[in-house]
Amino acid sequence: MTEKQPRVFPADFLWGSATASYQIEGAADEDGRTPSIWDTFCRTPGKVFQGDTGDVACDHYHRWADDLDLMSELGLRAYRFSVSWSRVQPTGRGPAVQRGLDFYRALTDGLLERGIAPAITLYHWDLPQELEDAGGWPARETAERFAEYAALVASALGDRIPMWTTLNEPFCSSFLGYGSGVHAPGRTEPESVLKAAHHLNLAHGLGVRALRDTLPADAKVGITVNPGVIRARTEAPEDLDAARRIDALHTRIFTDPLLHGTYPEDLRQDTAHISDWSFVRDGDEAAIHQEIDFLGLNYYNPSIVAAPVDGSQTPRDDGHGASEHSPWVGSESVEFHLAAGERTDMGWVVDPTGLTELLRRFGAERPDLPLYVTENGAAFDDKVDASGAVHDPNRISYLHGHLDAVHQAIGLGVDVRGYFLWSLLDNFEWAYGYSKRFGVVHVDFETLRRTPKASARWYAEVVGSGRLPAAG
Repeated sequence: MTEKQPRVFPADFLWGSATASYQIEGAADEDGRTPSIWDTFCRTPGKVFQGDTGDVACDHYHRWADDLDLMSELGLRAYRFSVSWSRVQPTGRGPAVQRGLDFYRALTDGLLERGIAPAITLYHWDLPQELEDAGGWPARETAERFAEYAALVASALGDRIPMWTTLNEPFCSSFLGYGSGVHAPGRTEPESVLKAAHHLNLAHGLGVRALRDTLPADAKVGITVNPGVIRARTEAPEDLDAARRIDALHTRIFTDPLLHGTYPEDLRQDTAHISDWSFVRDGDEAAIHQEIDFLGLNYYNPSIVAAPVDGSQTPRDDGHGASEHSPWVGSESVEFHLAAGERTDMGWVVDPTGLTELLRRFGAERPDLPLYVTENGAAFDDKVDASGAVHDPNRISYLHGHLDAVHQAIGLGVDVRGYFLWSLLDNFEWAYGYSKRFGVVHVDFETLRRTPKASARWYAEVVGSGRLPAAG
């Protein structure tokens, strides 16, 4: 039997890691920053595990230079970070606060000094609370405010950042924030889900226009989405229809207008009893359908769905947190089923085949558009041992399998340009607080001490060699 050979990645493949502002920065009320919806949500009893908040998080706001040194030690070629909107523009309107921008200027310059390419995300879920008070994402004005904010950040940092992402995972902002209520702002309003999704799409389109007007011509502009890999439990027509419904809500509500300039007709029909979609104005779909330079794809696990049996519904396990309110507006009766196999600490099945499937899907849908895996990783219950080390073989196995899946997609002709591991640091994991650890660097949340895990060293070797070692 021929021994498996190492997988060699393209020489210009971009190896990085990713974080998000509210999850790591802390300094929640310093230098002019005002509350975001996540500050408010964290202070709502029962919303976040143990009442945890991002007030301190990893204290990256004060420890960023040391964190950049860690990235440099690991040989990262790129770092994807997000901007706290309320740190830069506290009310979501008006001029920028220079103290807030100065943090991101220093962070960006520090990356460049270490030879690490900065990749910026303008919105990773932390809407200024004042904009939520004015209606939030279900209000059209929020999309217009986002475009102004995008222009402010681009004016300050456009000369030094080559890769710009408008939004991260608009599905979570809309369906989990306004449908199930498990994410900030915690609203449970079915029509607001659809309005929020549309205005997030519109914010992207208006934001791309603002960035193009402000950035150098060679800057790359795109978006990051988290499309579902939705699999029908059986080939029965009713199960296939359940998969179609969830695919429309999880994926095509965003990717169809982004990539093709129109909302899916089946989506409109599935949700016609919830909304007449009059919030979509003439010209909106064209405004959303801007030319982008890349598409970022986040992947963690697939979903198995089925039609309900005899009108009953099994307990929902869609991987998006427990709630009495379904995020799946218009398709609330669709059942989600547990897949067999190893699971992460989030309860998500480990299935790298879904990542290859996702990359192939969008490689076929838009073969002209470069793809990046902008998030992929796993949470495990990592602990520092008596010697001060953190051994996380399950994470190494997870990363190996998923990088192999990326390599397979490249071998099949998909234009995948890079991979950003989630996440650099253990951090505030949204409604799970500090109970879930996704980082390749362990953070002691009492002392804030950083300890690179075995997976960090393993990833550094992959990055340095540009190849994935043979399994086992």
